[in-house]
Amino acid sequence: MNIYRKTAIIAGILFIVATAASLVSTGFTQSILDSPDYLIKFSATENQVILGVLFQFIAAATSAAIAISLYPLLRKYNEGLALGAVGFRLIEGVFYIVGALGLLSLLSLSQEYVKAGTPAVSTFQILGTLMSAVRNWANYACGVISFCLGALMYYFVFYQSKLIPRCLSVWGIIGIAMLLSMAVLILFGQEPSGTTLLLAIPIALQEMALAVWLIVKGFNPSAIASGSAKTDTKQV
Repeated sequence: MNIYRKTAIIAGILFIVATAASLVSTGFTQSILDSPDYLIKFSATENQVILGVLFQFIAAATSAAIAISLYPLLRKYNEGLALGAVGFRLIEGVFYIVGALGLLSLLSLSQEYVKAGTPAVSTFQILGTLMSAVRNWANYACGVISFCLGALMYYFVFYQSKLIPRCLSVWGIIGIAMLLSMAVLILFGQEPSGTTLLLAIPIALQEMALAVWLIVKGFNPSAIASGSAKTDTKQV
């Protein structure tokens, strides 16, 4: 098995792990955040929240690892875009970590809120609203925009190089455009909701299709040969 085949398999696995970890994290925590009495529920479901945070850390790490794993290959076709993809996906990971820390902060606040006897109107509720807002901004706006910029860069290289079928590249670019529109809506005050989050479905499905393609088929050998030839020519 050559190095490019290994790269394809590793990248495919990372795509799956990143998406799965993000979905699991959301599944553990979103229903609690959506509850009117979330300040009580956080404390009552401490283990569930911590599991959600752990999966969000996994999602953050694997999101950055995707671009890092692709960099050695993509730099042969466009080093600037390959490096930019790594940078933006690292920034994405940082924002997801900020979102995870927001959840842990809400958990600590919830525990203090319960100890205080759950007052009807208090500083706890103001802080809870603030922490929840920070988490939403980090996850659904800043993190998503960073993802879109980074992913758009390597999908453009994929399209140019034909390393993967162009239909997958085009699907990815369209999915990213839809996801970016979701982030813009949230930036302008739209609350993250089921309707808004529907805009994330196309890119989620595309990345799963891409992951399966990379694991089963790998990168286009003729495109790899072309890229290697260009690198050799530059070195000469």
